[in-house]
Amino acid sequence: MAITTRAVTLVRRPHAEPQADDFAVVEVPVPLLRDGQLLVRNAFMSVDPSMRGRLEETEKHYTTNFQVGQPLDGSAVGLVVQSADRSVPVGTYVRHRLGWRELAVVDAAAVSVVDRSIAPLSRWLGVLGQTGFTAYVGLVRAADLRPGDSVFVSAAAGAVGTAAGQFARLLGASRVVGSAGGQRKAAMLLDEFGLDGAVDYRSEQIRAGLERVAPDGIDVYFDNVGGDHLVAALDCLRVEGRVALCGMISQVGATGPRPGIDHLILAVLKRVTLRGFIVRDHEDLRPEFEERVGNWLRSGELVSKQTVAEGIEGSVDAFLGMLRGVNVGKMLVRLDPAVAE
Repeated sequence: MAITTRAVTLVRRPHAEPQADDFAVVEVPVPLLRDGQLLVRNAFMSVDPSMRGRLEETEKHYTTNFQVGQPLDGSAVGLVVQSADRSVPVGTYVRHRLGWRELAVVDAAAVSVVDRSIAPLSRWLGVLGQTGFTAYVGLVRAADLRPGDSVFVSAAAGAVGTAAGQFARLLGASRVVGSAGGQRKAAMLLDEFGLDGAVDYRSEQIRAGLERVAPDGIDVYFDNVGGDHLVAALDCLRVEGRVALCGMISQVGATGPRPGIDHLILAVLKRVTLRGFIVRDHEDLRPEFEERVGNWLRSGELVSKQTVAEGIEGSVDAFLGMLRGVNVGKMLVRLDPAVAE
């Protein structure tokens, strides 16, 4: 008998900032399983800043753009409830790319099995998922982090930022500072995530704030923001400093003036390395990452903060709230109320 599931679809492409009525929760058919496929009841799904760029019609971002009238997609973890592949039996928890729906039919070859003995289920979308892996790859490979480095992380209270700031410290940085929007988040960077300095970019200019918290300069900048943050970092970087270009959320959908490219002369004068990266190009680091971060979680050295919305009907508000910066750490939606974090 044919079954359906609730899914979030794109009704129309947003003009300027996305609005709630650009999306809809609708019933869609669930395909019949073919050989090598699984039916997964999603427990948690990830809400990511990179999704903002995927709403555009022509500008391509990290992966394919969303299509009007079709369900959104993104990382999710869930329970296999039907299996047409003996290698992944019913009862297995898996991570896959068909979130934004309650039930998903996925190819067994495209999932990764989640070990709940290492960490709670939701962490496999956060610090042990693509979010944490992005932070790890950016520091270890793109920024070539070295013991004793002074590190600046922008958007340091967000999902990638909270991981990057803590990873930098655990990997041997001598000083780690970060930026966040609002006094509460800036205080959390110090009190809960163990950073050495914090800049509230809503109450002071980012350049002045960075000079205040890193008066001797920085060796590494982990860039989640671009714009004025990148300009401030170029000013504060030491000779032969390194920049990991992870994302530039300030530039997505921006309509106002942007910093001029002439600021890049500082990269020449200081012999700075700027390296962009896409995390999927660095899967060889995944085993090392999971072992290290799993150990940090078990030992209590790593704090994992999450903001969890409830139910697929709350997913659009969770996405819009994340774009406004309401979350601390990873933004998730719990799709199965019976599953604990």
